[in-house]
Amino acid sequence: MKHLKTLLFATALFIGATSFTAAQSKLAHINTQDLIKAMPEYKVAQGEIEKLGETYQATIQGSLKELDTKLKQYNAEAEAQTQEENQKRMQEVEGMKQSLSQYQQQAQKDLQEKEFNLLKPITEKAKTAIEKVAAAQGIEYVFEAGGLIVKKGKDLLADVKAELKI
Repeated sequence: MKHLKTLLFATALFIGATSFTAAQSKLAHINTQDLIKAMPEYKVAQGEIEKLGETYQATIQGSLKELDTKLKQYNAEAEAQTQEENQKRMQEVEGMKQSLSQYQQQAQKDLQEKEFNLLKPITEKAKTAIEKVAAAQGIEYVFEAGGLIVKKGKDLLADVKAELKI
């Protein structure tokens, strides 16, 4: 009877160890940022975002030059103008500053929205490829590699890149 208990205990321990080993083999990790940055669509999207940003920046720089010119002109003519006229000019300048500030905020919002809209399908494509590769390899859990301290599971980056042909 004692031998039977020992045998059952050893069998349970063996089955548990085997299950643990099998479970470990179904874990993998991937750095999705590296994957997305390697995708050609990402490079195209970044180009579009940079181009739009440059357009906004050029408009802002032009408005700043216009504001600076107007300020210099008004300061040079201030002594020859009435107090009322100088106040109108200062209000005009303040209005231009507010308008420029609003434009900058809107441009930033537009850039963020454009970036989100361009990157969303790219991240979805990456996620779909990760899921496909994981399913094909029998992997149950895929972790983001950026936050892992110990990486003993399989790294899927090369396999997913191959799936995406990049």
